[in-house]
Amino acid sequence: MKTILFENAGKPQEVLHVAEIPMPQPAAGEALVKVLASPVNPSDISFVNGVYGIRPKLPSGAGFEGVGIVEAVGEGVRLPVGVRVSFNTVGAWSEYVIINQHSAMPVPDAISDDIAAQLFVNPFTAYAMVEESGVQADEWMMITACGSAYGKLVIQLCKKKGIKTIGTVRHDDLNDDLKKLGLDEVVNTETEKLPKRVYEITNGKGVKCVLDSVGGHTTEEAMKCVAQGGKMLVFGLLSQQLPKMDIGLMIFKGITIKGFWLSELMRTADTQTRTEIAQNVISWLASGEVSLPVEASYGLDDIAKAVEHADAKGRWGKILVKP
Repeated sequence: MKTILFENAGKPQEVLHVAEIPMPQPAAGEALVKVLASPVNPSDISFVNGVYGIRPKLPSGAGFEGVGIVEAVGEGVRLPVGVRVSFNTVGAWSEYVIINQHSAMPVPDAISDDIAAQLFVNPFTAYAMVEESGVQADEWMMITACGSAYGKLVIQLCKKKGIKTIGTVRHDDLNDDLKKLGLDEVVNTETEKLPKRVYEITNGKGVKCVLDSVGGHTTEEAMKCVAQGGKMLVFGLLSQQLPKMDIGLMIFKGITIKGFWLSELMRTADTQTRTEIAQNVISWLASGEVSLPVEASYGLDDIAKAVEHADAKGRWGKILVKP
């Protein structure tokens, strides 16, 4: 079978390649899944680059999530053969993949393959972070790099909850589309002073929470926008630049800055919490009221084109790998 491998961490376009390997067989507690689709997420790119929270055991597969059909199961697995599942693992960019049964979730027919392929990383993170933010209806939330797939989900979820949103962008070409999704205000960090604009929008109060994935100067400026007693949840470093933390703001405004990693949340949360998140996310996606656009799909042989496209400026939809 075909799969994507890399022997050394580095730029994905340079280190990823197609390999032919024997068909794996599921052990106890595992299932063999025929992969239908898998997204290219920023976390996938960071993993291949060797700068993610978990490091690859080389040689390694790539791709953290996807959707597929269960082809075979090992001893003790309750997933029926033939069921369609969303899953998370390492090595989803492959024709077939072995998964732990606890990392798979049957998906209803109402959720398409394109959406089911993206079910774990962004929807779960968006839902969990909005819940953890504590922001209520009619209060302000800010999302940096809001044009990402994650940002679009947060915008739509906040709209559903009545939370007012400010999003940051570096280019204005997607502004109208973001507002159609429900974004209330957009600030271009290349042409506007972020704190000044945010305090104008919020009548001098600031935002109750910032969801930040950028780092560097954007994080430093976003921190200035947090209201008294507010918080910032940090879950990414797209700029690859470490921000300087303003200790004075933390002390005198009582600001909380906290890291967020979905893998750690799902590892430490109790069964009831994990089940509640899963049920709410699936119900939300199955409702048909959520937009998770896909811009293009690529086969395994075109993995270099897929990761290049995923990093392209002005991209509106997710890039999928479809074996």
